[in-house]
Amino acid sequence: MKIICIGRNYADHVRELRDGGTIPAEPLFFLKPDTALLRNNDPFYLPAFSDEVHYECELVVRINRVGRCIAERFARRYYDEVGLGIDFTARDLQRRAIAEGLPWEASKAFDHSAALSPRFLPLAELGGDVQRLRFELALNGQVRQRGDTAEMIFPIDRLIAHVSQYVTLRMGDLLYTGTPVGVGPVHAGDTLRATLEGETLLDFDIR
Repeated sequence: MKIICIGRNYADHVRELRDGGTIPAEPLFFLKPDTALLRNNDPFYLPAFSDEVHYECELVVRINRVGRCIAERFARRYYDEVGLGIDFTARDLQRRAIAEGLPWEASKAFDHSAALSPRFLPLAELGGDVQRLRFELALNGQVRQRGDTAEMIFPIDRLIAHVSQYVTLRMGDLLYTGTPVGVGPVHAGDTLRATLEGETLLDFDIR
């Protein structure tokens, strides 16, 4: 099982980072190991190596069959349910890596940095159109992120087609599809709650 994460897939989020990055010409992706998973709404424990961990709420697509070099027009055959995830990012480490031209793994791939909703919802129950879904993340009861998949720079079928040119997709692989504007830091004692089309899928504490 692979955790495939898409970076910079909402224009307003690219601008809020203020790190000199521009809107990409093609999808940007990176991987997290399976040890990054945080399941069952378990608490997230802040790592000792970072002073600035940010939440990034994302729609997650679960791959349901094996595929390689998938044409975009056929990508829809490779998923039928969606959930939510949070790509926790050690922003201070990431900022330093970008400035020095180094890889991002230390800031993105650490243990439990990929929170995953315990439940996935059949796409058919959500209207069938993966590019017409809305999700929200609330921090301590205040909404901080509102995502609309219609606003993605690269739609999900394009992401699947692109990634599959480089790595074979297998059943159970998770595609974190990018985060909208509104990312920010978490602190011990915070609570995160995320909903997809009004359905609560994530609800857990920061410790």
